[in-house]
Amino acid sequence: MMPQLAVTTILEHPRAKDTNMVNAGDMNGSGNLMDFLDEPFPDVGTYEDFHTIDWLREKSRDTDRHRKITSKSKESIWEFIKSLLDAWSGWVVMLKIGLLAGTLAGVIDLAVDWMTDLKEGVCLSAFWYSHEQCCWTSNETTFEDRGKCPQWQKWSELLVNQSEGASAYILNYFLYIMWALCFAFLAVSLVRVFAPYACGSGIPEIKTILSGFIIRGYLGKWTLLIKTVTLVLVVSSGLSLGKEGPLVHVACCCGNFFSSLFSKYSKNEGKRREVLSAAAAAGVSVAFGAPIGGVLFSLEEVSYYFPLKTLWRSFFAALVAAFTLRSINPFGNSRLVLFYVEYHTPWYMAELFPFILLGVFGGLWGTLFIRCNIAWCRRRKTTKLGKYPVLEVIVVTAITAIIAYPNPYTRRSTSELISELFNDCGALESSQLCDYINDPNMTRPVDDIPDRPAGPGVYTAMWQLALALIFKIIITIFTFGMKIPSGLFIPSMAVGAMAGRMVGIGVEQVAYHHHDWIIFRNWCRPGADCVTPGLYAMVGAAACLGGVTRMTVSLVVIMFELTGGLEYIVPLMAAAVTSKWVADAFGKEGIYEAHIHLNGYPFLDVKDEFTHRTLATDVMRPRRGEPALSVLTQDSMTVEDVETLIKETDYNGFPVVVSKDSERLIGFAQRRELILAIKNARQRQDGVVSNSIVHFTEDPPELPPNSPHPLKLRRILNLSPFTVTDHTPMETVVDIFRKLGLRQCLVTRSGRLLGIITKKDVLRHMAQMANQDPESIMFN
Repeated sequence: MMPQLAVTTILEHPRAKDTNMVNAGDMNGSGNLMDFLDEPFPDVGTYEDFHTIDWLREKSRDTDRHRKITSKSKESIWEFIKSLLDAWSGWVVMLKIGLLAGTLAGVIDLAVDWMTDLKEGVCLSAFWYSHEQCCWTSNETTFEDRGKCPQWQKWSELLVNQSEGASAYILNYFLYIMWALCFAFLAVSLVRVFAPYACGSGIPEIKTILSGFIIRGYLGKWTLLIKTVTLVLVVSSGLSLGKEGPLVHVACCCGNFFSSLFSKYSKNEGKRREVLSAAAAAGVSVAFGAPIGGVLFSLEEVSYYFPLKTLWRSFFAALVAAFTLRSINPFGNSRLVLFYVEYHTPWYMAELFPFILLGVFGGLWGTLFIRCNIAWCRRRKTTKLGKYPVLEVIVVTAITAIIAYPNPYTRRSTSELISELFNDCGALESSQLCDYINDPNMTRPVDDIPDRPAGPGVYTAMWQLALALIFKIIITIFTFGMKIPSGLFIPSMAVGAMAGRMVGIGVEQVAYHHHDWIIFRNWCRPGADCVTPGLYAMVGAAACLGGVTRMTVSLVVIMFELTGGLEYIVPLMAAAVTSKWVADAFGKEGIYEAHIHLNGYPFLDVKDEFTHRTLATDVMRPRRGEPALSVLTQDSMTVEDVETLIKETDYNGFPVVVSKDSERLIGFAQRRELILAIKNARQRQDGVVSNSIVHFTEDPPELPPNSPHPLKLRRILNLSPFTVTDHTPMETVVDIFRKLGLRQCLVTRSGRLLGIITKKDVLRHMAQMANQDPESIMFN
């Protein structure tokens, strides 16, 4: 027999003292909302910090609100217009989110481009121009030397009038490090002083918030402002991090700001989370120029509750955000992304083997990174290292800048590096990666250049890429998780792109020198353009990003939107699936889930499986040897008794029983409502004193003559709390908590109260069954 559905509250964490509850009968259209929802006293209907929302209650409240609006719309033209405005408010919010998120992303891209180049030099004609903008506006720039122009000067040229030599190199090296340290110090100081929540990627907390957890200030205005500014600073400093993950946080801050302007969302935490899900889609849309991938990312990776209406609105918000970014055109190529490529050679079935090998590499890299990064972050939390976040950022920045500058592939921004690795080698490319030995008699079209033997520049680039790969793998482990905005998408893609490009060049050279081998004979004839190394870089980037995040469908869509490589979906799918299989063989958690568990957030992942044969009675409290469950009786306790119980315990609610002898369950009353109701009664109701009887029944109990006036609190009682029997399998209980968003359920036998199971109890039990520390779950 399925337990009766109702909304309940949590009883666990002292900081998580919760609010109202609603009879779940309203979810089916029956019954009336309890009268305390009509705000008979203030402060009802809000949640406190660090606790989980009541999904069923929020759904019931929105259903009742919609019912009232619909009935009032028939009364007058004005009420009908108000109902239309209410219906359109969601689309208006999505429009505003898309516009602001797209604008902020464009501004961040332009600022990062300028400040990254500022570490190496300045444009004399207009100091706000980046290196590329400065030279492309010059009339003295040639195509062969398009990176050189008199208007752009390196710092050594500007300060000591020298462009070559040891002194010029040392001066440029020194100023590169100083600029990086300056940017990083300013960023960590702003975060530490003004918005501590602006640090990190933000996606683990966004996932937790979308599952129903409250973190006040995490999506606030100060967080939005500081994260936007510091994101520019940290990316420009050259640290091994990206801006894509934090842009999801920025977009969700925009969503939280605009939803607070409409009572439909500001007064309903469940509806607010629908807006935040759509905002997350807009964030990925502007981060990668991938609106469809953004919607799928929100659905697959971050959202907990994603109805069809939210899917439509996410699509609209992602569309508006992408259109806004395209209008700003931050990359100057009339496209949404920096990585757009056009390959002129199809892929062949024989290439699936190296693609799958790259998938294996991505899975192993993901496993290595997650384990090492979590170990380092745990050490940061449990040692004195965590007390010096500014010093840590300065040290890591200094090490990064010192090691990165001598290598051209680590000196430039990571986005530019990935763009170069993705590019195909055309006749006009000047990169070292395209330094092949050309046949002087070649008369082929420029778009169909045959495979050629590698020149000295390619071999130089190969060992530089190998050193850059090792450096990126190591430094990213220590960078992600510091007290600055730090995204992981771009560093992961860079690792995969470097590995993929080297594999691609290797396959290309083997195919050129051994075209008579049976594996190449059918598809790689002499003089043909057989292998595209840039495609291998793209596949490697997808594999490594998938290994770290465990994304699949959304990852493939993001990658082909990111690069325009629609023809190469199958290689991307093969690499993404392989990386996930390999990584899952070592552990099911992606990096975001691992950080959620590290921080002790109460997140019930729908992807986790619970297969243990335990029962509700094994998990419920109180257990043997523990004090009896604190309960209220329906008509035998005084106001003083209730106040004493509240004072002596930190539970967030109390079951109401007929009497302590029978323990037959009547309902559930929340701590917050009890406090507010008693306070309100003492102020406004005559005759209520400490020895007044509190009753939860419809009629007052029989009292002796001259007894003080009783206090009726039936209006705050949830008459249908969610209950399960003591022999209900925990597999069923876990599934109920996930799908209904419960925070607690009561355990009964034949209507008699036995105990209670909270969300924290479920999470701790799951951790214990997985041989993990159950005390790591800190919040409920």
